Amino acid sequence: MALPKVCVIGAGSSGITVIKSLKENGIPFDCYEKGSDVGGNWRYKNDNGLSNIYKSLHINTHRDRMEYRDYPMPKNYPDYPNHEPIQNYFLSYVDHFGLRKHIQFKNGIKKAERTEDGLWKITPEKGPVKYYDALVVANGHHWSERWPDPAFPGKFSGQVIHSHSYVDPKTPVNCEGKNVVVLGMGNSAMDISVELSRPGVAKKVFLSARRGAYVIPNYLFGKPLDKLTEYTPHWVPFFIQQTLAHLLIRFGVGKMEDFGLPKPDHKFGSAHPTISQDLLVRLGRGDIKPKPVITELRGKKIAFADGTAEEADVLIYCTGYNIKFPFFDEDFLSAPNNYIPLYYKMIKPGINNLFFVGLMQPLGAIMPLAECQGKWIAQYLTGNYLLPSKEDMEKAIKRDQTKMQKRYVSSTRHTIQVDYDSFLYEMKEEMVTGKKRSAKLGNHLPIEARAELISEGRHDSSKSSRSSKKKLVSSR
Repeated sequence: MALPKVCVIGAGSSGITVIKSLKENGIPFDCYEKGSDVGGNWRYKNDNGLSNIYKSLHINTHRDRMEYRDYPMPKNYPDYPNHEPIQNYFLSYVDHFGLRKHIQFKNGIKKAERTEDGLWKITPEKGPVKYYDALVVANGHHWSERWPDPAFPGKFSGQVIHSHSYVDPKTPVNCEGKNVVVLGMGNSAMDISVELSRPGVAKKVFLSARRGAYVIPNYLFGKPLDKLTEYTPHWVPFFIQQTLAHLLIRFGVGKMEDFGLPKPDHKFGSAHPTISQDLLVRLGRGDIKPKPVITELRGKKIAFADGTAEEADVLIYCTGYNIKFPFFDEDFLSAPNNYIPLYYKMIKPGINNLFFVGLMQPLGAIMPLAECQGKWIAQYLTGNYLLPSKEDMEKAIKRDQTKMQKRYVSSTRHTIQVDYDSFLYEMKEEMVTGKKRSAKLGNHLPIEARAELISEGRHDSSKSSRSSKKKLVSSR
């Protein structure tokens, strides 16, 4: 029986693990990548025009927690390697599993449209329009810059960039010998502030915070911090985990306000933590000056909520990203305020042949979660997994949304938040349950392979439209 043909958008860390699962299961596919090689955000100086990382970037999750389960990282890698060995790891992964020949490099997707009979009409940047039975979106969510909205009042006469543009102290703006204000309390803000505050780089570095955050080190008690917590059973209630983690940080790190940072207005675990081994030391030395949120831009000066104003030459916004899908019509699908209701961050109820991979912000790394999603999709497309009903998926999404809203600070940063260990466990459990549902009904293919018929000129569109509409009214 012919299997459905799949279009995969993106060959970053999520896209390559999806196509690995598709290939292993004999599912035909095409993968489109806008850049000239794999790696996405981890490819330094990526020529796709979207991904950009700074030269000093290191992973902030231990390598054992970041690696694909089917392809461990080399044991000679350091605990927290920089982007170069990580990119080499992705290159090795693609070559080891023979995936490169299946990727169309330097060829992004201009438009993705779902036809009346449920097929996907894909318009690439190069080459003819093609049709597919299913679509996997792995275009990442760290490329569309999010700026303060509303903008701060006034005007700044210095240079302004978003952290997405930052490469090193001289690129794209020269920060050496300058007064620099960095706005934000996420990982990028920490890394950039630390780098610029090194002796002989920036003259002064001010770190402006909208709200308080917990800054945790990579190492605690001589051990990688995320390795200390990886063996916590998934069934331990969150409030117990939260209490233990809060005590660990309280006595192992100290109070954030003792370092001049604002006191967090939430409990530990109710917002995405910031990881930095160096920031608190730099604050303690006076190399970085903490400031509250910006209130006004006054030419060469920037005013803050504590009533002070500082002269500045460069302003760097570390204010996150928007979730966007430039190849979809917004009327079809978008993510206003970065929210998009998906079953397990992957499936939109009612559309049984569209999948999102890596569209999450975990307390941990995305790669193993994306790997699990890729296996899930492959099992589904081969008839070995059956989705719940549309109604049950919508109920599950609502339960998850309610749970996250109770736990996390309201922010566009937390709309796709997941807990690494529990999310991975729950995905695996649902895959087992879905396999039982499918086996009970005879393991039928949920999506008919019809796209190839169009390319071969043997497709009766009117007949297919009538028959497929009956099959696509339910996501089951």
